[in-house]
Amino acid sequence: MTDQASRPLLTLKIDVDTYRGTQLGVANLVRLLGLHKAQATFLFSLGPDHTGWALRRAFRPGFFSKVARTSVLEHYGLKTLMYGVLLPAPDIGRDCMHEMRAVRDAGFECGIHTWDHVCWQDNVHKQAAAWTIRTMRRAAARYAQVFGAPATTHGAAGWQMNPVAFGEHETAGYLYASDGRAPLNDDGSLQSQASGPHRLQDAHKTLPCIQLPTTLPTLDELLGRTIDGSVITTANIAAHLLTLTAGPKRDHVYTLHAELEGQKLAPVFEQLLAGWQDQGYRLASMAQYHDKVKHDLLPTCPISWGEVPGRSGRLIIQGSPR
Repeated sequence: MTDQASRPLLTLKIDVDTYRGTQLGVANLVRLLGLHKAQATFLFSLGPDHTGWALRRAFRPGFFSKVARTSVLEHYGLKTLMYGVLLPAPDIGRDCMHEMRAVRDAGFECGIHTWDHVCWQDNVHKQAAAWTIRTMRRAAARYAQVFGAPATTHGAAGWQMNPVAFGEHETAGYLYASDGRAPLNDDGSLQSQASGPHRLQDAHKTLPCIQLPTTLPTLDELLGRTIDGSVITTANIAAHLLTLTAGPKRDHVYTLHAELEGQKLAPVFEQLLAGWQDQGYRLASMAQYHDKVKHDLLPTCPISWGEVPGRSGRLIIQGSPR
C-alpha cells in the first residue's frame, strides 16, 4: 500500500444550493481545490431557485438565531433572498449548464443535490411517494440533460429524506450517497467514533446504497456560537474545526457550500485545506471514499432523525446499528 493510499480521507462534499452559488461560488472552489491538488464532489441543485421561500421557516425554533449568527444576507445577497417572492425563480439547471459542465471537465465528481432546494428541504418529510418519486426523477432527468449521462450519487438538500426517497436510490442505481449526518456533541465533535459509512434498513429490508454521512459541523452551524467559553468567529473557526480532526486519525466527510466557502468564507476554506493536508489527510471525493469502504462489512442502521447543534429542525441522523 502506498503512503498516499494509506492516509485517512477528508472527503469534501460540496452542496450547491442556489443560482448565485452555481454562477460564482463553484468556479472559486474549483480554483481553490486545484491549487491544493484536492478532490471533491459537487452536488448540484438542478431546478428553480426559490430561496425566498425559506422565509417561511421564520416560525421554526432556532431560525432567527441562525440567521443572525451567519449573516444570511451577506452570504446569499438580497437578490437571491427575493427569488420566488419578489423576483421570478431562475432555473439553475437550464441557465448554468456551462458552469456545471466546467466542474466535470476540471476532473471533479458531480452528483445530484436536489431539484428545488427549498421545496425539497421544507416538504419531503411530509410528502407522499408520488411527489417524492416525481421530484427525484425530475432532478435525475435534468442532470442527464446537463451532463449527457446519469448521475452516480446523491446528497440530500438540508439532510432531509423520507423512506421512499431512500428507496429511489436503488431504482437509480446509486451505489453510495451522503444524505445524513453523524450525531455530534455541542462542540461539533463526534458522539461516537463508530459513526461513518453504513447501510440503511427500511422495515425488514436492507438498502444496498452505502451512506457516507457528514461527520463534521458546517461553518454556518458554528459561526457566532459560544463553545468552551469562546465565540466562534471567522478568525478562529478554522482552528476550531482543525481541533476536531487533530486527534486519532479517522476518515471524515465535511459538507461545504458554494454560497459560503465558495465566496466570502473562501479564506477560511483555504485555511482548512492547508490544515487538513498538514494533519496528513488526503482530500477526497465521495467516489474515492466509497472505493475505500465498499468491500468492508458495514453496519446496518435504521432510518433515523435527530438534531445537530447550531442547526434548526430535525435531520437525517445516523442511528444505532441493528
